[in-house]
Amino acid sequence: MSDRGEPTVAGWGNLAVPGRELLSEDLERATRSAVLSRGLGRSYGDSSLPPPSRREVVGTRLADRILHWDGRTGLLRAEAGFSLWEFNRLFLRRGWFIGSTPGTQFVTLGGMVASDVHGKGHHSHGCFGSRHVRSLRMRLPAGDLVECSPERDPELFWATVGGMGLTGHILEVECQTQAIPSPWIWSESERVDDIDQFIAGLKEAGKTWPFTVGWIDCLSRGKHMGRGLLDRGRWATPEETGGRPLPVTRRLTLPFMFPEWVLRWRLTTQAFNTMWYWRHIPRVKKKLCHPDSFFYPLDAILQWNRIYGRRGFTQYQCVLPNEAGQGAARRFLDLLTRRGGASFLCVIKDAAAEGEGMLSFLRPGISIAVDFAVRDDTQKLIDALNELVIAEGGRIYLSKDAFTRPEHYAAMDPRLPRFLAVRDRIDPQRIIRSAQSVRMFGDPP
Repeated sequence: MSDRGEPTVAGWGNLAVPGRELLSEDLERATRSAVLSRGLGRSYGDSSLPPPSRREVVGTRLADRILHWDGRTGLLRAEAGFSLWEFNRLFLRRGWFIGSTPGTQFVTLGGMVASDVHGKGHHSHGCFGSRHVRSLRMRLPAGDLVECSPERDPELFWATVGGMGLTGHILEVECQTQAIPSPWIWSESERVDDIDQFIAGLKEAGKTWPFTVGWIDCLSRGKHMGRGLLDRGRWATPEETGGRPLPVTRRLTLPFMFPEWVLRWRLTTQAFNTMWYWRHIPRVKKKLCHPDSFFYPLDAILQWNRIYGRRGFTQYQCVLPNEAGQGAARRFLDLLTRRGGASFLCVIKDAAAEGEGMLSFLRPGISIAVDFAVRDDTQKLIDALNELVIAEGGRIYLSKDAFTRPEHYAAMDPRLPRFLAVRDRIDPQRIIRSAQSVRMFGDPP
């Protein structure tokens, strides 16, 4: 609710605009004249928010039925509002897992396609939409109901994968899931001294470990710049688990917005980062790990986004290509620390094959994601980071973005004209649009 009492809708970054969700179990009916659909609202910026002239978006989360499940092959077909959390609840202990999972399980299948999500296993499992989705049922902007796949209208399919919901309303998703030997993860974590060791460690670990990720202390500078913890994981064997049943995760809820001064105080972040780094006293730890704590550590605290206060926060996630060299990550962190982009959360991942979606985010290189609270100079910080990423030949993730200027994104992604040409074909009047597409692509407000 805004200060004037009007309803608002926001993404995970709590950057609200006037609007509201229309919830329905019947997506076919609800999307007939809708401007946009959204799932559980976990995109950080404005990609799931309505444009200024429209106040209503369709929320898909009540349309969450499983339409088909093949217990022999793991082929799943479900409505777009079916969540990853629900899939894990039903199938993880039965020996099945989604092939590519993001850092939260509170996302819908439709949202996973629209963002072409990736995770700790990108180097081995690719992106969700690019590698694991078989077909989509959609309502096009003109109202037609269609089925598309890599074989059937591939141009529409690949524009929709990673297309931020701008090619139409996703109604159903068919995807291939993966058989797993147990629901547990065998993990190793290692304390790493600097960013150069980190990148070398990620690349080396990716040769034998299906899941890798790193947490970086983004306040450290000099010879310790980029120090942090490198996690490696794989599915545990039945012998390693000893038949231990997987317990249900207990969660806490952050009950209120933190006051803004908490994160403005640099010592708060510095103390947390130092404690988190040095709590890892043995250089290497090995253990059997619950998949929730390995894949979704932040999900343990519901509404954790409230820690950033009422002004909200943004996540800046970019990929720095291999061609830029190992020094690109150091240059990024140097700029981030010099410009005051201190954060509790700075995550680094190895990225492999480029997603096949026309706007899929990742390409071979290193992905860095950093959260920071919105403040008066946030736009200047984003501008500076974008200019560096452009110079390095990288690009940003639209699902996290709320501040990138259109000219910066156009300079990052030469695939954009092809995507816009598909939209010109299927939606010349831009019936489907979002606050982000107005800001980024010049759609009518």
